Amino acid sequence: MANNIRILVVEDDENLANNIASFLADFSEVDIENDGLSGKFAATEDVYDLIILDIMLPEMNGYDVLKNIRKDKINTPVLILTAKAEIDDKIHGFNLGADDYLTKPFHREELQARVKALLKRSGVLADDSTLKIRNLEVNLNNHEIDANGTQIALNGKEYDLLVYLLQNKNTILTKDQIFERIWGFDSDTSITVVEVYMSNLRKKLRPSQNDNLIKTIRNVGYIFQDDTEN
Repeated sequence: MANNIRILVVEDDENLANNIASFLADFSEVDIENDGLSGKFAATEDVYDLIILDIMLPEMNGYDVLKNIRKDKINTPVLILTAKAEIDDKIHGFNLGADDYLTKPFHREELQARVKALLKRSGVLADDSTLKIRNLEVNLNNHEIDANGTQIALNGKEYDLLVYLLQNKNTILTKDQIFERIWGFDSDTSITVVEVYMSNLRKKLRPSQNDNLIKTIRNVGYIFQDDTEN
């Protein structure tokens, strides 16, 4: 699962940021930015499952980072991690769209527990290591995909793509975001591979009538969405 869950840490104390990354390394991949502007850019240009955000940052403070990413309709869960422990500071953070608030100093175990709770709440980290939508179920432990008792066979990249779509369901993903996540920004493969794999995935989901979960957003990318949920 560590290859699928991505966390952004925006913290100017490099030692602390590296420690946080090591605390979370067992179940996630962590990117680090050491100032507010870089953190805002990373949060808006890439896709993360969780953002851990300090408040006292150079270039742009954490409150402004949070305000900007929420203004840009980025709904990624945000855990504020800061030495500012006054109740007014916490209320201000929650009013701007923070999902949780942890004050420094903190215990490693509490940070891990809060991070996992946020990931479970958003459906990224499931208690039973299973991702579900409609009759489609993906077991993250054995990589099996089941639809009404029928196994669906996918190759490695197709599986990675399906998991990524499930973890970001109801969220528009650009072709660039998908390409970077699945193939890597330094890949020699053409970005047109995204369209090819989306087409292949649709074909393999069609017998279970789940191909229409993948919707094309013209000139933008894709969204994985079940219209019957509402």
